[in-house]
Amino acid sequence: MVHMRSYARGIAAVIATTSLALATGCSTGGPSGGSDKTRGATITVALGSEPPPKASLAAFTKKTGIKVKWVTLDWDSLQTKISAAASSKTFFADATDVDWSRVGQLGKLGWFQPLNSKLKTKAMGKDMPQLTSFTSGGNVVGIPYDASFMVTTVNKKLFGEAGIRRMPTTLADYTKDLQAIKQKGVVKYPLNIPFAAAEGLSTYWYQTTGAMGGTILDGKGKPQFESPSSPGYQAAQWMVDALKKGLVPPGNINVSDSQGQQTLMAKGQVASTFSDYSGNVGTLYDVPDSSSVVHQVAYLTTPGASGTGPNLSNPDGIGIPTEAKYPAAAAKFIEWFTSARNQVDFAGVNGPAKVLKNYNMPSRVSALAVMTAKGKLVDGQQLTLMLKHSSRPVFPEGAPSWYPEFSRSVYTNLHAAASGSKSVADAVKAMADSANSLSSGS
Repeated sequence: MVHMRSYARGIAAVIATTSLALATGCSTGGPSGGSDKTRGATITVALGSEPPPKASLAAFTKKTGIKVKWVTLDWDSLQTKISAAASSKTFFADATDVDWSRVGQLGKLGWFQPLNSKLKTKAMGKDMPQLTSFTSGGNVVGIPYDASFMVTTVNKKLFGEAGIRRMPTTLADYTKDLQAIKQKGVVKYPLNIPFAAAEGLSTYWYQTTGAMGGTILDGKGKPQFESPSSPGYQAAQWMVDALKKGLVPPGNINVSDSQGQQTLMAKGQVASTFSDYSGNVGTLYDVPDSSSVVHQVAYLTTPGASGTGPNLSNPDGIGIPTEAKYPAAAAKFIEWFTSARNQVDFAGVNGPAKVLKNYNMPSRVSALAVMTAKGKLVDGQQLTLMLKHSSRPVFPEGAPSWYPEFSRSVYTNLHAAASGSKSVADAVKAMADSANSLSSGS
């Protein structure tokens, strides 16, 4: 599974020799249940990002007496190690990644400890709209440590060159504007859709379905997109038609989400990405070293069927594996790591010395408010409103335990429809059959 925010989160293959040795050395033993010890404990934290600044970790240790050994792994390796350790009931880390899409699976398997009794999760929920995505069976299994949700981005300069002065508010107007950009020769292929058979394609379809007013699965895991009149079916049709009618570059059949953002949107080769990542304007498109469209790209309120659509969330969280050695100490670390004060520091508001490298965007509304007030977040007011009011989980009832298999069916079949080896009808039917089969346990 390709991580959905591989660029925005800056998750490179930075598996340093020391980190690898640490991960290997810690993978044996570890009593189930763990110790309540905090002061004097040394916890292992394994995430897909580089560690916070040494001074920040030192301040945490001074305050709590807890030392931190940090392991940086690329996202796929991280998920593999989490699964391998949990299934063999061996220790891997005291705190590690919890991906939104695996919450149902993790909850069902009991691989992570419920955080309800360890942290004040109810109080956190008021400031963290995406916390609901980490709840399974009434238990919170992870705390979102940065926010990610799907947004529409537009290159206003290219829209302006096509004579478009008023930004579209519906998907129909958005499509007409893209056609105008193409017809007027501003750019040959104005729309970026990543049609490579990878997770980013699934995510793009979820967001398009949500914009059209639909959902993917009901509470029992049954597909809600089988009928040709359903938003999910129409979303698949719209995406494939966009490629076949020349709105999307033909080469996008093999382009992933992060590739499209970096090589097309950031280079002015396309005019819009319907399902982009929150934070990309500030962390990619406005960065001269990686972009030739600095200050040209803006967030657009998601065009829906008849007006504003939702912004579906896909955050990562941090949780405590069942086999953690020091769960009480890990809980104190998570509370510290996800605090509003640290999120503001990590995002660079209080100077470069406190930055968490490639930190995307705070998961707390209060932290975003501080950033916006200090002018440290591009389009901060708009992003804050999106996080607070329109950010929604892909699966309101929680991601099913069989999500990885379902997503594989989604991106494989949508890729096949785009490449012409299947009709949209056959692709959607195969996706629905997969959901029906998986949800019934057959």
